[in-house]
Amino acid sequence: MRIAVTGSIAIDHLMVYPGRFAEQLIAGQLDKVSLSFLADDLDIRRGGVAANIALALGRLGLSPLLVGAAGLDFAAYGCWLRSNGVDTESVRVSETRRTARFVCTTDADQNQIATFYAGAMAEAKEIALEPTVQRAGGLDLVVIAPNDPEAMLRHTDECRSQGYAFAADPSQQLARTSGDEARRLVEGARYLFTNAYEAAMLREHTGWSEGDVLDRVGTWITTDGAEGVRVRAKGRPTLEIPAVPTSGVVDPTGGGDALRAGFLAGLAWGLGHERAAQLGCALATVVLESVGTQEYQLSADDLVSRVDKGYGGEAAQELEPHLAGSA
Repeated sequence: MRIAVTGSIAIDHLMVYPGRFAEQLIAGQLDKVSLSFLADDLDIRRGGVAANIALALGRLGLSPLLVGAAGLDFAAYGCWLRSNGVDTESVRVSETRRTARFVCTTDADQNQIATFYAGAMAEAKEIALEPTVQRAGGLDLVVIAPNDPEAMLRHTDECRSQGYAFAADPSQQLARTSGDEARRLVEGARYLFTNAYEAAMLREHTGWSEGDVLDRVGTWITTDGAEGVRVRAKGRPTLEIPAVPTSGVVDPTGGGDALRAGFLAGLAWGLGHERAAQLGCALATVVLESVGTQEYQLSADDLVSRVDKGYGGEAAQELEPHLAGSA
Protein backbone atom coordinates (compact mmCIF):
# COMPACT_ATOMS: atom_id res chain seq x y z
CA MET A 1 0.00 0.00 0.00
CA ARG A 2 1.52 3.31 -1.11
CA ILE A 3 0.71 6.17 1.24
CA ALA A 4 1.57 9.83 0.70
CA VAL A 5 1.44 12.02 3.79
CA THR A 6 0.91 15.73 3.21
CA GLY A 7 1.18 18.35 5.91
CA SER A 8 3.52 20.22 8.18
CA ILE A 9 7.25 19.66 8.54
CA ALA A 10 8.57 21.53 11.56
CA ILE A 11 11.13 21.89 14.29
CA ASP A 12 9.67 21.62 17.81
CA HIS A 13 10.87 23.71 20.75
CA LEU A 14 9.41 21.88 23.77
CA MET A 15 9.51 23.44 27.23
CA VAL A 16 8.32 22.22 30.62
CA TYR A 17 6.70 24.50 33.23
CA PRO A 18 6.61 22.79 36.67
CA GLY A 19 3.49 24.61 37.83
CA ARG A 20 -0.11 24.68 36.59
CA PHE A 21 -1.35 27.18 34.01
CA ALA A 22 -4.80 27.17 35.61
CA GLU A 23 -3.42 28.60 38.86
CA GLN A 24 -2.22 31.69 36.99
CA LEU A 25 -5.50 32.46 35.21
CA ILE A 26 -7.58 35.10 36.98
CA ALA A 27 -11.35 35.07 36.55
CA GLY A 28 -12.61 38.29 35.01
CA GLN A 29 -9.20 39.13 33.55
CA LEU A 30 -9.02 36.61 30.71
CA ASP A 31 -9.71 39.27 28.07
CA LYS A 32 -6.30 40.86 28.76
CA VAL A 33 -3.98 38.03 29.65
CA SER A 34 -0.28 38.87 30.00
CA LEU A 35 1.64 35.93 31.37
CA SER A 36 5.18 34.57 31.27
CA PHE A 37 6.05 31.08 32.49
CA LEU A 38 9.58 30.20 33.61
CA ALA A 39 10.36 26.82 32.04
CA ASP A 40 12.76 24.33 33.62
CA ASP A 41 13.63 22.39 30.46
CA LEU A 42 14.01 23.00 26.74
CA ASP A 43 14.28 20.31 24.09
CA ILE A 44 14.67 21.12 20.40
CA ARG A 45 13.28 18.27 18.33
CA ARG A 46 12.25 17.40 14.80
CA GLY A 47 8.49 17.46 14.30
CA GLY A 48 5.56 18.51 12.16
CA VAL A 49 2.43 16.38 11.85
CA ALA A 50 3.15 14.98 8.38
CA ALA A 51 6.78 14.27 9.20
CA ASN A 52 5.79 12.55 12.47
CA ILE A 53 3.25 10.31 10.75
CA ALA A 54 5.57 9.52 7.84
CA LEU A 55 8.51 8.68 10.11
CA ALA A 56 6.37 6.32 12.22
CA LEU A 57 5.11 4.60 9.07
CA GLY A 58 8.69 4.25 7.86
CA ARG A 59 9.81 2.76 11.15
CA LEU A 60 6.96 0.26 10.97
CA GLY A 61 8.40 -0.99 7.69
CA LEU A 62 6.31 0.91 5.14
CA SER A 63 7.76 3.35 2.60
CA PRO A 64 5.65 6.53 2.89
CA LEU A 65 6.06 9.54 0.64
CA LEU A 66 6.29 12.85 2.49
CA VAL A 67 4.72 15.80 0.68
CA GLY A 68 5.18 19.24 2.19
CA ALA A 69 7.29 22.39 2.29
CA ALA A 70 10.47 22.76 4.34
CA GLY A 71 13.08 25.48 4.68
CA LEU A 72 16.61 26.06 3.53
CA ASP A 73 17.73 24.39 6.79
CA PHE A 74 16.12 21.04 5.85
CA ALA A 75 19.20 19.07 4.75
CA ALA A 76 19.98 17.34 8.06
CA TYR A 77 16.29 16.75 8.78
CA GLY A 78 15.84 15.21 5.34
CA CYS A 79 18.72 12.79 5.95
CA TRP A 80 17.15 11.76 9.27
CA LEU A 81 13.80 11.05 7.62
CA ARG A 82 15.34 9.05 4.80
CA SER A 83 17.33 6.98 7.29
CA ASN A 84 13.98 6.03 8.82
CA GLY A 85 12.41 4.86 5.57
CA VAL A 86 10.69 8.06 4.42
CA ASP A 87 10.72 9.14 0.76
CA THR A 88 11.42 12.90 0.79
CA GLU A 89 11.65 13.50 -2.97
CA SER A 90 8.31 15.33 -2.94
CA VAL A 91 9.33 17.82 -0.25
CA ARG A 92 9.52 21.37 -1.61
CA VAL A 93 12.58 23.12 -0.13
CA SER A 94 12.22 26.89 0.11
CA GLU A 95 15.04 29.11 -1.09
CA THR A 96 14.20 31.96 1.30
CA ARG A 97 12.32 30.67 4.34
CA ARG A 98 13.23 28.48 7.29
CA THR A 99 11.40 25.33 8.28
CA ALA A 100 8.28 25.90 10.38
CA ARG A 101 8.63 26.16 14.16
CA PHE A 102 6.35 24.73 16.88
CA VAL A 103 7.00 26.31 20.29
CA CYS A 104 5.14 24.52 23.09
CA THR A 105 5.10 24.72 26.90
CA THR A 106 3.62 21.84 28.93
CA ASP A 107 2.58 22.23 32.56
CA ALA A 108 2.38 19.75 35.45
CA ASP A 109 -1.13 18.66 34.39
CA GLN A 110 0.02 17.99 30.80
CA ASN A 111 -1.86 21.06 29.57
CA GLN A 112 -0.13 22.86 26.72
CA ILE A 113 0.21 26.40 25.38
CA ALA A 114 1.77 26.55 21.94
CA THR A 115 2.58 28.87 19.04
CA PHE A 116 3.22 27.73 15.48
CA TYR A 117 5.31 29.75 13.00
CA ALA A 118 4.55 28.69 9.44
CA GLY A 119 7.80 29.70 7.74
CA ALA A 120 8.38 27.61 4.62
CA MET A 121 5.05 25.86 5.17
CA ALA A 122 3.43 28.87 3.50
CA GLU A 123 4.78 27.53 0.20
CA ALA A 124 2.96 24.20 0.52
CA LYS A 125 0.04 25.65 -1.43
CA GLU A 126 2.29 25.60 -4.50
CA ILE A 127 2.56 21.79 -4.39
CA ALA A 128 0.44 19.63 -6.71
CA LEU A 129 -0.08 15.95 -5.92
CA GLU A 130 -0.04 14.70 -9.52
CA PRO A 131 3.78 14.62 -9.89
CA THR A 132 4.05 12.50 -6.73
CA VAL A 133 1.34 10.16 -7.96
CA GLN A 134 3.16 9.75 -11.28
CA ARG A 135 6.54 9.22 -9.64
CA ALA A 136 5.11 6.59 -7.27
CA GLY A 137 3.23 4.79 -10.02
CA GLY A 138 -0.03 5.50 -8.22
CA LEU A 139 -1.07 6.00 -4.62
CA ASP A 140 -3.48 3.99 -2.49
CA LEU A 141 -4.09 6.79 0.02
CA VAL A 142 -3.24 10.47 0.49
CA VAL A 143 -3.23 11.71 4.08
CA ILE A 144 -4.13 15.39 4.30
CA ALA A 145 -2.78 16.46 7.67
CA PRO A 146 -2.55 19.98 9.17
CA ASN A 147 -0.69 22.28 6.82
CA ASP A 148 -1.01 25.68 5.20
CA PRO A 149 -4.83 25.98 4.95
CA GLU A 150 -4.73 26.72 1.22
CA ALA A 151 -2.55 23.68 0.66
CA MET A 152 -4.99 21.46 2.54
CA LEU A 153 -7.88 22.70 0.42
CA ARG A 154 -5.87 22.31 -2.78
CA HIS A 155 -4.84 18.74 -1.93
CA THR A 156 -8.38 17.78 -0.93
CA ASP A 157 -9.91 19.24 -4.08
CA GLU A 158 -7.28 17.51 -6.23
CA CYS A 159 -7.97 14.17 -4.56
CA ARG A 160 -11.68 14.48 -5.28
CA SER A 161 -11.24 15.66 -8.85
CA GLN A 162 -8.65 12.99 -9.71
CA GLY A 163 -10.23 10.16 -7.73
CA TYR A 164 -7.38 9.72 -5.22
CA ALA A 165 -8.52 8.10 -1.97
CA PHE A 166 -7.73 10.41 0.93
CA ALA A 167 -7.75 10.61 4.72
CA ALA A 168 -8.82 13.96 6.19
CA ASP A 169 -6.97 15.06 9.30
CA PRO A 170 -7.81 18.78 9.71
CA SER A 171 -6.96 18.76 13.44
CA GLN A 172 -5.46 22.07 14.60
CA GLN A 173 -6.43 23.92 11.44
CA LEU A 174 -10.15 23.50 12.12
CA ALA A 175 -10.00 26.62 14.26
CA ARG A 176 -9.04 28.64 11.15
CA THR A 177 -11.62 27.22 8.76
CA SER A 178 -14.96 28.63 7.74
CA GLY A 179 -17.96 26.34 7.49
CA ASP A 180 -17.52 25.95 3.75
CA GLU A 181 -13.81 25.19 4.10
CA ALA A 182 -14.41 22.61 6.83
CA ARG A 183 -16.98 20.87 4.65
CA ARG A 184 -14.54 20.86 1.70
CA LEU A 185 -11.84 19.26 3.84
CA VAL A 186 -14.09 16.41 4.95
CA GLU A 187 -16.49 15.64 2.09
CA GLY A 188 -15.65 12.32 0.46
CA ALA A 189 -12.81 11.30 2.77
CA ARG A 190 -12.25 7.56 3.07
CA TYR A 191 -11.01 8.19 6.62
CA LEU A 192 -11.53 11.15 8.95
CA PHE A 193 -9.29 11.70 11.98
CA THR A 194 -10.20 14.04 14.86
CA ASN A 195 -9.85 14.14 18.61
CA ALA A 196 -12.97 14.50 20.75
CA TYR A 197 -12.77 18.30 20.95
CA GLU A 198 -12.12 18.64 17.23
CA ALA A 199 -15.11 16.40 16.54
CA ALA A 200 -17.36 18.88 18.33
CA MET A 201 -15.68 21.81 16.55
CA LEU A 202 -16.16 20.08 13.20
CA ARG A 203 -19.88 19.66 13.82
CA GLU A 204 -20.15 23.31 14.86
CA HIS A 205 -18.24 24.66 11.86
CA THR A 206 -19.97 22.47 9.27
CA GLY A 207 -23.45 22.56 10.79
CA TRP A 208 -23.55 18.79 10.35
CA SER A 209 -24.75 16.27 12.89
CA GLU A 210 -22.73 13.14 13.63
CA GLY A 211 -24.98 11.27 11.21
CA ASP A 212 -24.37 13.90 8.54
CA VAL A 213 -20.60 13.46 8.90
CA LEU A 214 -20.90 9.67 8.67
CA ASP A 215 -22.96 10.10 5.50
CA ARG A 216 -20.00 11.90 3.93
CA VAL A 217 -16.97 9.87 5.02
CA GLY A 218 -16.04 6.21 5.01
CA THR A 219 -14.73 5.81 8.56
CA TRP A 220 -14.45 8.35 11.37
CA ILE A 221 -11.64 7.78 13.90
CA THR A 222 -11.91 9.89 17.06
CA THR A 223 -9.21 9.90 19.72
CA ASP A 224 -9.99 10.76 23.34
CA GLY A 225 -6.70 10.69 25.23
CA ALA A 226 -6.64 8.20 28.09
CA GLU A 227 -10.12 7.03 27.11
CA GLY A 228 -8.79 5.50 23.89
CA VAL A 229 -10.26 5.75 20.41
CA ARG A 230 -13.69 5.43 18.80
CA VAL A 231 -14.09 4.10 15.25
CA ARG A 232 -17.41 4.76 13.52
CA ALA A 233 -18.81 4.03 10.07
CA LYS A 234 -22.34 4.33 8.76
CA GLY A 235 -24.34 1.15 9.22
CA ARG A 236 -21.66 -0.54 11.35
CA PRO A 237 -21.33 -0.96 15.14
CA THR A 238 -19.11 1.59 16.85
CA LEU A 239 -15.75 0.24 17.98
CA GLU A 240 -14.60 1.49 21.39
CA ILE A 241 -10.88 0.74 21.75
CA PRO A 242 -9.40 1.49 25.19
CA ALA A 243 -6.00 3.09 25.45
CA VAL A 244 -2.98 0.91 26.17
CA PRO A 245 -1.84 1.42 29.78
CA THR A 246 1.26 3.58 30.10
CA SER A 247 3.94 3.65 32.77
CA GLY A 248 3.75 7.44 32.72
CA VAL A 249 3.27 10.23 30.20
CA VAL A 250 6.52 12.13 29.73
CA ASP A 251 5.44 14.35 26.82
CA PRO A 252 1.98 14.30 25.18
CA THR A 253 3.23 15.90 21.94
CA GLY A 254 2.96 13.55 18.97
CA GLY A 255 0.80 10.86 20.54
CA GLY A 256 -2.05 11.50 18.12
CA ASP A 257 0.31 11.41 15.14
CA ALA A 258 1.63 8.02 16.28
CA LEU A 259 -1.91 6.68 16.65
CA ARG A 260 -2.71 7.73 13.10
CA ALA A 261 0.44 6.06 11.80
CA GLY A 262 -0.32 2.82 13.62
CA PHE A 263 -3.88 2.80 12.33
CA LEU A 264 -2.73 3.45 8.75
CA ALA A 265 -0.07 0.74 9.00
CA GLY A 266 -2.72 -1.72 10.13
CA LEU A 267 -4.83 -0.83 7.11
CA ALA A 268 -1.79 -1.20 4.82
CA TRP A 269 -1.30 -4.72 6.16
CA GLY A 270 -4.91 -5.63 5.41
CA LEU A 271 -5.99 -5.75 9.05
CA GLY A 272 -9.44 -4.72 10.25
CA HIS A 273 -10.24 -1.47 12.00
CA GLU A 274 -10.07 -3.01 15.48
CA ARG A 275 -6.53 -4.33 15.11
CA ALA A 276 -5.42 -1.17 13.33
CA ALA A 277 -6.73 0.99 16.18
CA GLN A 278 -5.12 -1.26 18.77
CA LEU A 279 -1.76 -0.94 17.06
CA GLY A 280 -2.26 2.83 16.91
CA CYS A 281 -2.96 2.99 20.64
CA ALA A 282 0.11 0.86 21.42
CA LEU A 283 2.39 3.02 19.28
CA ALA A 284 0.93 6.17 20.87
CA THR A 285 2.00 5.01 24.35
CA VAL A 286 5.56 4.51 23.10
CA VAL A 287 5.65 8.13 21.94
CA LEU A 288 3.93 9.47 25.07
CA GLU A 289 6.65 7.91 27.21
CA SER A 290 9.40 9.79 25.32
CA VAL A 291 10.32 13.47 24.98
CA GLY A 292 9.77 14.70 21.44
CA THR A 293 7.77 13.19 18.62
CA GLN A 294 10.41 11.19 16.73
CA GLU A 295 13.15 10.19 19.19
CA TYR A 296 11.33 7.21 20.73
CA GLN A 297 12.83 3.74 20.75
CA LEU A 298 10.78 1.22 18.76
CA SER A 299 11.01 -2.56 18.73
CA ALA A 300 8.71 -5.31 17.55
CA ASP A 301 8.93 -7.16 20.88
CA ASP A 302 7.93 -4.07 22.85
CA LEU A 303 4.95 -3.31 20.59
CA VAL A 304 3.74 -6.91 20.72
CA SER A 305 4.06 -6.88 24.51
CA ARG A 306 2.05 -3.66 24.78
CA VAL A 307 -0.68 -5.06 22.54
CA ASP A 308 -0.73 -8.27 24.55
CA LYS A 309 -1.13 -6.41 27.85
CA GLY A 310 -3.73 -4.06 26.45
CA TYR A 311 -5.83 -6.35 24.28
CA GLY A 312 -4.81 -9.95 24.86
CA GLY A 313 -2.87 -12.72 23.19
CA GLU A 314 -5.04 -13.09 20.10
CA ALA A 315 -4.50 -9.45 19.09
CA ALA A 316 -0.76 -9.73 19.77
CA GLN A 317 -0.44 -12.91 17.71
CA GLU A 318 -2.27 -11.36 14.77
CA LEU A 319 -0.08 -8.26 14.76
CA GLU A 320 3.26 -9.91 15.51
CA PRO A 321 4.11 -11.11 11.96
CA HIS A 322 3.55 -7.62 10.58
CA LEU A 323 5.79 -5.95 13.17
CA ALA A 324 8.91 -7.96 12.38
CA GLY A 325 10.39 -5.08 10.37
CA SER A 326 9.79 -2.41 12.99
CA ALA A 327 12.82 -0.51 14.24
